[in-house]
Amino acid sequence: MAVEDYGRFVDWTLMGEQLPGVDASPGDVNCDVDARDMKAQARSGAWSKSHHLRAKVYQQLVKAIPCRTVTPDAGVYRDVMGAGKRNSASLPLPEFVDGSPVPRYCLKAESVGAVHAVISCVAAQFPDISHCPALPAVTALLLHFSADEAQCFESVSRMLACNEPGRRLLDQTFLAYESASMTFGDLANKYCPAAHKLVVAMATDVLEVYSDWQRWVLDDLPFAHATRVLDAFLVEGYKVLYRVALALLKFYRKQRGGGGGGKQQAQPPQQDSAGVKADIQAFVRGLASTVTPDKLLEKAFSIRLFSRKEIALLQLANEKSLQQKGITVRQKRRRNVQLAVNADNFSSEIVSAKEIRDIWSWIPERFALCQPQLLFTTSTHGCSLNRFYSHCEGYEPTLLLLRTTDGEVCGAFLSTDWEERKRGGNKLSFFGTGECFLFKMKPEMERYEWVVIKHPELANAVKAEDNEQSQADPPNGTHTDTLLTDTPASDSNNLSPFLAARHFHLNSRNTSMFMAGNFDSIIIGGGVGNALYIDAELNHGRTGRCTTFDNPPLCAESFQIALLEVWGFQDAMAT
Repeated sequence: MAVEDYGRFVDWTLMGEQLPGVDASPGDVNCDVDARDMKAQARSGAWSKSHHLRAKVYQQLVKAIPCRTVTPDAGVYRDVMGAGKRNSASLPLPEFVDGSPVPRYCLKAESVGAVHAVISCVAAQFPDISHCPALPAVTALLLHFSADEAQCFESVSRMLACNEPGRRLLDQTFLAYESASMTFGDLANKYCPAAHKLVVAMATDVLEVYSDWQRWVLDDLPFAHATRVLDAFLVEGYKVLYRVALALLKFYRKQRGGGGGGKQQAQPPQQDSAGVKADIQAFVRGLASTVTPDKLLEKAFSIRLFSRKEIALLQLANEKSLQQKGITVRQKRRRNVQLAVNADNFSSEIVSAKEIRDIWSWIPERFALCQPQLLFTTSTHGCSLNRFYSHCEGYEPTLLLLRTTDGEVCGAFLSTDWEERKRGGNKLSFFGTGECFLFKMKPEMERYEWVVIKHPELANAVKAEDNEQSQADPPNGTHTDTLLTDTPASDSNNLSPFLAARHFHLNSRNTSMFMAGNFDSIIIGGGVGNALYIDAELNHGRTGRCTTFDNPPLCAESFQIALLEVWGFQDAMAT
């Protein structure tokens, strides 16, 4: 096939240094190499010097995607669309792209019509697609490397029809798309805390800002950057998009928030979320002036995310949360995680409405629609551990707040129902998941997450198969008082959330001691010390460094409790 066939839709004056290239023939391209070598080639930009070479690699990578038995191919496109002259640009984009325009990148002006034609045929052949805003950008990118519209259609069809278990390429429903946005928010919260804090400070609606994360990667990036991302995406899958979007958020924070090296800039004023979205979009579109494609990918793959298995668990948990709330189709966007707290209805004797909103910005996104619900307070229910348990059991998760007699405020987000403590009998048994975290509000605000999040070398993700369940036990697993009692993954009503400790080989139980309680005390954070110890009278407490959260003391190491509150999460849509 002639070299120019792969450039028929391209405006070469826009391609910069990327030339057609004549240095690759079909025999030069071999995708049947070791997966690790293929990944290294994709990440290093080995195909970026020749347009023809990249086109040939793409065709082979797409053909290798496992698909449904009946998947529309190039012949179907030719039969449906015909070869005659038509005004393709007049073909409207289907409603499921949700208003996403076709990015031109380096296409000829008239080639945008070809993208419309391909998507129009896709809509006819895939009637089950209900929400796919990424399709115009992906189709436009692939058209650059297609010999004709039919070949581009076949490539897109194979990506949409992928049926390999555990592999996803393009979201095709609003449920998948929205839960992916929530998952990105969770990842940003955990792996880009400084950037997340900046977005929380700037935007009135954080989730609305994060709903654009795929657009940053697939629509707004300059062409040279987008194609390098596509290289890795076709080899490694959806996780690449998360990585690149997180890297973009980090770069944006450095440029916008004064991150890195110099003096920290003043906190930016809060503005309408549309303004923040436009600001990030402008930054990403102008990225070429400050960040090279190599630098972008280097930053993306330096982020130490957990395994694809753990991210899949988080995605499923977010999907389940949306389904339970009846959010499965496009609707008016809800208020975001930061503003989920209704200041008019919130009243705490420990924290202000602004402070509870700050805490809300840390919680997992699947609780974004919830309102704080007071379950227990010593000012009303008295200082009794038994009454604490009776009011808190049956609620998951919960938020514990306490103020000392010295005016210091600290607390913890606790992922698991306190009733789980009963599984250990009278022994003090630790339970919970890695979503638990500690925080202090006064004299200064700080959060302390599971130590494995910042130091993943302490644990290696493993497949959570039934026959491997015992692998989570330590080699010298003799400490029954530290037994983890997570809810079984088989219970569909208690879907294993992100970072459940049983999915990891832990070097020590000391790194997974989240919460525990018995008749005479409750403990939050264990392993070589306790982060919080509270006695049966809910009157006296101690705090210190613990291995699980690697935290400093949250207040004075020995303290008297002036007031303790426990808050649950009430589904705002159920009222």
